[in-house]
Amino acid sequence: MKYTFIKSFVPAAALLVMVGSSCQKLQDFGDTNTNPLVSEAPITAAFLTNVESQLGGLATSTRPALYVQYISETQYTETSLYQEPKLDLGGTYSGMLNDLQVIINKNSSPTTAGGVLGSGSNANQIAVARILKAYTFWTVTDRFGDVPYSEALQGTANLSPAFDKQEDIYKNLLKELTEAVAQFDAGAPVKGDILYSGNGTQWKKLANSLRMMISMRMSKVFPSAGGLAATEFAAAATDPNGFIMTNADNATVNFPGGGYKNPWFNTYDGRNDFAFSKTIADILATMGDTRRQAFGGTGTPFPYGLLRADATGSGVPGPAAYSKVLSDSKRMENSPTVIVNAASSLLAHAEGIERGWTTGNAKASYDAAITASFDQWGVAGANTVITGAGNYTSGAGGGNNIGANAFNSVVGQNAITTTPIERIFLQRYLAHYPDGIQGWSEWRRSCDPGTPSPRTAPAGMPKLAPSAFAINSGAGIPRRYVYGTAEYSTNPVQVALAVGRLSSGDVVFSRVWWDK
Repeated sequence: MKYTFIKSFVPAAALLVMVGSSCQKLQDFGDTNTNPLVSEAPITAAFLTNVESQLGGLATSTRPALYVQYISETQYTETSLYQEPKLDLGGTYSGMLNDLQVIINKNSSPTTAGGVLGSGSNANQIAVARILKAYTFWTVTDRFGDVPYSEALQGTANLSPAFDKQEDIYKNLLKELTEAVAQFDAGAPVKGDILYSGNGTQWKKLANSLRMMISMRMSKVFPSAGGLAATEFAAAATDPNGFIMTNADNATVNFPGGGYKNPWFNTYDGRNDFAFSKTIADILATMGDTRRQAFGGTGTPFPYGLLRADATGSGVPGPAAYSKVLSDSKRMENSPTVIVNAASSLLAHAEGIERGWTTGNAKASYDAAITASFDQWGVAGANTVITGAGNYTSGAGGGNNIGANAFNSVVGQNAITTTPIERIFLQRYLAHYPDGIQGWSEWRRSCDPGTPSPRTAPAGMPKLAPSAFAINSGAGIPRRYVYGTAEYSTNPVQVALAVGRLSSGDVVFSRVWWDK
């Protein structure tokens, strides 16, 4: 398949030449080849706005949110029973990633750099695009593993890009983010920026927060205090430009409504396929965690992992009675979607201190993270968690039998915590909600290294078990996506090389590089 999309900026126009005594010159016709309604040069600010408006789609992906039991299916239950569809990569490459590459290319080329200065200084535009490109590639590689990276986005120059090893991608993402922070200059701020309105200080904090979280995701392959993950983490955590510590610096897409609506609003616009999962609801209830009132609507949380006949039968609440994902006030067409928040970066900081990767007060960062999460959602009660079930030194966590239901679709799950690291993992699980990509990735990271893929026994934090009705040959909760049919048909040689590096082949229970 193609991993780029070639956009046309200049409309074709025919040159009309008339011969007659009344028209002696071509100039008599004026500028016939110019459409006054179309820009002949790409407006890079528009590319940036387009990319940022799509970030909410990544942060509200339903498949990984189902895998990590944030949400439940209420009608068509194949995904929560771990059906193994082949999922294509091309949409993200031809859309968001290509647009970001256009911004970089236009600002880097001596022939075009001057023409896009209306969207901000060249350096600032490139820096922002590099940060967003790193974030987007991060979400892609964490879902699939090895993916096209170094040879991607080259257009017709390379229609069969190699699938880079995830380890190499991760190292390059850290390099890109580090260099992007240093690249910002005192020139005009970027335009078209609906995340930070061109505020370079906030962009640098976002980049450092991503560096910290990407580094922490490598904790199972580089666990030591002197290893690559620790070194990169410490560099980001101590960078003088700072990282996201308050909600004022959260990367947030503020949807205006109308043509650009909150993705969860769109999910429920005429459909009732998803509900707030009983699994996470039970954790919150056990902890006395009032984020429940924001995480899900009023009504009854829905059991996870049911057969279709049970999910649509009389033994479960119907659409009018079950709890929807997010409260009504958080699911309006103009509700904001948070992409990266202070709670997650503060929890990463706490974990870095706990692991000895950087210095500081781990409990202070942990407590600040919980407070920031409650404030983000606009609910009171953080201190109840901080001093109770979520206490950094003694908190018991989210209880036993989480998600238990009359159908016994999930059995033996628990969110009991016995160590500070487990408490950090549990709070990361809650802080990322409802961002399934991040929640699923953190759950995979929380599973003990060196253990078999959890096919029946609960694992991770929270300790999740696969649905008893799984249809993926007992493989358990998926650990990655399977490559799509388009990859196999258009880039078979490179796909085969990538598949050959997977422990069990191109299946959902093969683990990505960092998930050991």
